[in-house]
Amino acid sequence: MAADIINLRRARKAKQRQVAANEADENRIKFGRTRHERETERARKSLDERRLDALRRDVDKPET
Repeated sequence: MAADIINLRRARKAKQRQVAANEADENRIKFGRTRHERETERARKSLDERRLDALRRDVDKPET
């Protein structure tokens, strides 16, 4: 009847490391993008906004 002896401090710290690693993996999936992807999206948004502003009509000016 031999039981495996474990160090509770080591077990607790190992569990905390595993939880932190899992959270880091989730954050990498959720927020991780390359610089090129971020810059491309930023440029695309800017272009879309400029195109939309160019097509906007002025409602303050009466049509004559």
